[in-house]
Parts: sequence; C-alpha cells; structure tokens
Amino acid sequence: MCGRYALTALKEEIIGDFGISSLSPVAKERTLPADWNIAPTKEIYLIKGEGDARSLDIASWGLIAPWSKSEAEAVRSQSMAINARVETVHEKPTFRDSFKVRRCLVPASGYYEWATELGEYPRKQPIFVSPKEGKFLAFAGIYNYWRPPFNANRSGDSAANDSTSQTMRTSSSSIQSGSASFPSGSASFPSTRSSIQSVAIITREAVNELAQVHHRMPLFLPEDRWQLWLDTDTPLPEVMNLLQVEEPDRNLRFWPVAPKVNSIRNNGAELIAPIDLGESETLF
Repeated sequence: MCGRYALTALKEEIIGDFGISSLSPVAKERTLPADWNIAPTKEIYLIKGEGDARSLDIASWGLIAPWSKSEAEAVRSQSMAINARVETVHEKPTFRDSFKVRRCLVPASGYYEWATELGEYPRKQPIFVSPKEGKFLAFAGIYNYWRPPFNANRSGDSAANDSTSQTMRTSSSSIQSGSASFPSGSASFPSTRSSIQSVAIITREAVNELAQVHHRMPLFLPEDRWQLWLDTDTPLPEVMNLLQVEEPDRNLRFWPVAPKVNSIRNNGAELIAPIDLGESETLF
C-alpha cells in the first residue's frame, strides 16, 4: 500500500515539471507547504486533465464513499480508501465511477513503506523510496466529490451531534501502516453543503527488490502516458492498458530511515535521511 509520502517541491516547480496551464480557485488562493510526512486526510495536490491542458487542484487524501450519509461516515470511509488496487479499481463500487471519468496524477518526491518479513530489513522498518532522476514521482490517482446531505449530523440529540463533531476533530483515531499511525480527521470538513473533493492513490503488486520490502507499491505513470490517463475521452480498455507499466521500479532507489516518520507530529528533511542499520539490525 501507500500510506505515507513526501512532497517537498514548491508549487512553481510542480507547475513547471507537469506542464500545468491553470490552477483551480482553491489552488490559486492557497499554497501547500513542503511536507515530508503526508498522511491520509491531509490536503494534497492533484493534477487533472482539461482537454489538452492540465490543471492543479487541492483535495483531501482518502476517497469518500459517495453513499456516505454524514460527516462521520465520510471520515470513516476515507480511512478505508486511501488506496485503490489496480486489479479491481474498475469494478469496486467506491472507485469505479471515478475511474471512468475522474482520473488524476498525484505528484510526490517519494513515499514511505514499512518492511514486512519478506526481505532483509527488520519487520516494520520504515523505508523511503524516491526517483533516481528527476524531482517527482507521478502516482496514478482517482478523485471524487461528496456533498454532505442537508440534514447530515442535524438529526438526533445534541450528544450524538457532539460525538460526530469529535470524530471529525480527533487525532487519536488512526489507520495503521506498518508501525506508523495516521490521524483520521486531521482536517475538519466544512459545515456548509459545499462539495468536498477527495482522492485515492492506485497501487499495484510490487516488483523485484521493492517486493522484498512490501508486496504492494504505488502505480507510477511515465510522462508519455499522462495525457491519455487524464483525458476523460480515453476509452476504458485503453485506460486499463496504460496501467500496465513495464519495469515500474526502473527509476527508483530506496533506503532505511529513522522511525521518527512513524509519528505524524514529526516533519522535516531529517525524516528521509538514510540511516545505517548495521549487521545486527538486518536479517541476513
């Protein structure tokens, strides 16, 4: 899976490297800070296609199930849909409509994975994966919009509503990835009925050395596939073919990092600094 990643580039660098020609109203007004520890429910950049052009937008990480009837339900559904498996994204009810017409790219400087028992690293050892060349990885993603029902969280007694509000604000609820915990509700939804945009990152089976770290990895798209992926007029059989990427690990490198990344409270360039495990801390 992909449960934590980094994006340390400036907005201007993203615009230049991805050939972006327009910004959404939200992306015009706001600039997200460099972040070495992006967790689910945080706001992230995504890139959309508009004809032959590309636009930059901002959304919450974790796709909200379209049938969510309250903000509390929306948060719970987000925590279970940060990733969409490439093998089933076209057929799962949560993802299939977005896959047809709302595809995007999610820019990243690199991502974290927590080692399983498959390889040489100790179990739950955090690993950082980044490109050998270039500043960015381009995750294949899908996005959607969710509008709170008019009476969401307005029925029932005040105690129930207070409980829902607490669910939205709490940072103690978490999703687990390896030994890392992710706050489920680090950003509150607006109290109006305006649409909330959310996004999921598509994953695939890991290959080669990365498969010795974890059995899943994000699906990266080469630049020559970006436009067809973003174009809503691309036939679905062709879209499926775009996701069949040969040698998906060709431009990747990875190394162990300190467990400070396990806590969402930690941030900064030191999180991706390589560490020396030493012979006593590897399995072989």
